[in-house]
Amino acid sequence: MPDTATLVTFSLIVVGLIVVPGPAVILTLARSMSGGRRVGIATCLGIAVGDLIHTLFAAVGLSAILMTSALAFEVVKYLGVGYLVYLGIRALLDRGGGLDVPAARRIGAAAAFRQAVLAEMLNPKTALFFLAFLPQFLQPQAGSAVLQLTVLGVIVVVIGAAYTLLLAFSAGALAGWLARNPGFGRWQGKLVGCVYLSLGARLALEER
Repeated sequence: MPDTATLVTFSLIVVGLIVVPGPAVILTLARSMSGGRRVGIATCLGIAVGDLIHTLFAAVGLSAILMTSALAFEVVKYLGVGYLVYLGIRALLDRGGGLDVPAARRIGAAAAFRQAVLAEMLNPKTALFFLAFLPQFLQPQAGSAVLQLTVLGVIVVVIGAAYTLLLAFSAGALAGWLARNPGFGRWQGKLVGCVYLSLGARLALEER
C-alpha cells in the first residue's frame, strides 16, 4: 500500500482534475437534465463501473509491464510523460468558454447505466489517462504493484463517482451557473494544464 502522504497527495490531485467539465461531466449533466435525478444517478454509476474496468486493466497490465524490464519501464514512463505534457499544453492553450450541454434523448435509468458503462469503457482517452497517471505514484517499497495500482484507481473512481453524484442532484443549477461564468472554465483549464505538466515532469524524473 502507498503511504498516507502519497494517498493524500494523489487524492488532492484527482479532486483538482475531475472538477473540470469533461465528457463524464457533460454526459451526467445531459442525462440528469433530460431524464431527471434517477437517470443521472444511473449514468454516474455506469461511469464508475467503466472506470473500475479501466482500473483493473491498468493494474494488471502495468504491473506486468513495469516489472518485466528496465527498458519496458522506460518505454511506459516516457509514453506517459508525452501524454501528460500533451494534455497540459492543450489545457493551457484552450481558450475555454461556456459549458455546452447537448440535448439528450429521454431514456430510462437502466439504458442510461448501460450506455454510460460502454461510453466510459470505450473511451481511449480514459484508458490513456489511467496508464499515464497511476504509475507515478507507485512505490517499490510499498509491496504489490497490482495492489497499489488498484487502490489508486479505486480512489479515482470513488472521488469521480462522488462528484458526478453531486452533479446528478444539482444538474440544472450547476449547468446554468457554468454557462453564466465562462471565466471559471478558462481559469480552471490553466490550473489543470499546470498540474498535467508538473505530473509529466515528475514522471520523467522517476526512477525504477
